[in-house]
Amino acid sequence: MSKSFEISKQLVWESYLAVKANKGSAGIDGQTMEGFESNLKSNLYKIWNRLSSGSYFPPPVRRVEIPKSNGKIRPLGIPTISDRIAQMVIKKRLEPLVEPHFHDDSYGYRPRKSALDAIAQARRRCWRDDWVLDMDIRGFFDALDHKLVMVAVSRFTECRWTLLYIERWLKADVILPNGEQLHRTQGTPQGGVISPLIANIFLHLGFDKWMQEHFPCIHFERYADDIVVHCRSHKQLEHIERNIRERFAWCKLELCPEKTKIVYCKDSNRNGSYPIQSFDFLGYTFRPRSTRDSRGKFFVSFSPAVSRKALKAMRQKIKVHPMIKGCFSGRIEDLAKAINPMIQGWINYYGRFCKSSMSTIYDYINGKLMRWIRRKHKPLQRRKMRSGQWLRELYRRYPGLFAHWRVWNWVAE
Repeated sequence: MSKSFEISKQLVWESYLAVKANKGSAGIDGQTMEGFESNLKSNLYKIWNRLSSGSYFPPPVRRVEIPKSNGKIRPLGIPTISDRIAQMVIKKRLEPLVEPHFHDDSYGYRPRKSALDAIAQARRRCWRDDWVLDMDIRGFFDALDHKLVMVAVSRFTECRWTLLYIERWLKADVILPNGEQLHRTQGTPQGGVISPLIANIFLHLGFDKWMQEHFPCIHFERYADDIVVHCRSHKQLEHIERNIRERFAWCKLELCPEKTKIVYCKDSNRNGSYPIQSFDFLGYTFRPRSTRDSRGKFFVSFSPAVSRKALKAMRQKIKVHPMIKGCFSGRIEDLAKAINPMIQGWINYYGRFCKSSMSTIYDYINGKLMRWIRRKHKPLQRRKMRSGQWLRELYRRYPGLFAHWRVWNWVAE
């Protein structure tokens, strides 16, 4: 029997494997990946059959609220396992069509691009240009206009089923934490598989391509809706900012006045002054920092290092880790095995620039390890110095036991 749309079963299978690799929690139906796989063949067939026949309608999205450091919350939308696989099918079909058109300085959620690439490029341009516009779009994912999104997507594909299902996902209801069901008339949920690609398509046409056409000499870095723009002069930057605000208003978006700011990239070669001389971008703080050149001479460089906000989040994760917070009575090797992947991830990301700024989190981890040792070994409970000596001796014998010990020699030889 012929289907309305040509979607291969192989594409559905590859989409399932991609969703499984990404992991993630259950949607409103409570079904986990293990539950989905208990009847895998039948569940995948249902997705393929409904997508191919045009009868697939996405279930509501479960909203969870993630606390932010400023006391506010970040709403995330969690689709069901089946819906994530269906979204991945469309993403795999659409992404190869749009990817060749995207701007070189768009870094978010793209193959062979990363946040660290964006940070490295921003650092180079801060050394070259004196001024930065640090932009924040107010509630970007929740503010996207559905009609404008569909116009943007249709610029890259005429595939009927791609357009049909994207429109259905945009309009899918949301189930709030209190059980209330909302009908969505704008926005796309953060947490959806297709949402980052929709965001990139929208901002490619709404910002990247527009900047390229109207201000080709102005450089920027964009990671999803996180954007910094570089200018040679304050006057030039003010002109650019006015135009960007007008452009976003046309796109039915708004720059957040409290978070959008003009920054002066102060260093040893710049004698000017301006009250704002730092900005945060992708977990790093860019600001003037004292450093040494190849001859050992100190100078001031406008450079990135791990932000205070990121350090606070890392401390919190260590603090509440069940094997550190609880009464774990196993071996310290088991504790290292449990927390090393988390620590190594921080090292790989936040240790790329200004590595020494990570020493404070390494000290914090060691402090937590000493407390763990005192709980485990009764004779050391009230003797902080002894627990420190015990840990230092352990470091000398096994310097690679914990991930941060491998990159940071914290014991004087």
